[in-house]
Amino acid sequence: MKREREDWERLYHKILKGIEAMIDVQRMVKDMKKMVEEMNTTIMEMKGMILMASINNWTVNAMNITQISEDLQYLVQSDIDK
Repeated sequence: MKREREDWERLYHKILKGIEAMIDVQRMVKDMKKMVEEMNTTIMEMKGMILMASINNWTVNAMNITQISEDLQYLVQSDIDK
């Protein structure tokens, strides 16, 4: 009888340890999911910043090209007027 009780206690403790391990894994998965969501938010913010920088760079380049074109037209017109 005592041996059977000890076996049941060992089985009970083994089951408890298994449940605790599953709970730990669930916590880790939950923490990983939270980190992935935070990283996804950060990546989306970075993507927005890169896109905005690209648009700004395109605008600056367009303005520079326009200015160069205007300067060239002025130079050509100045040479013609001479």
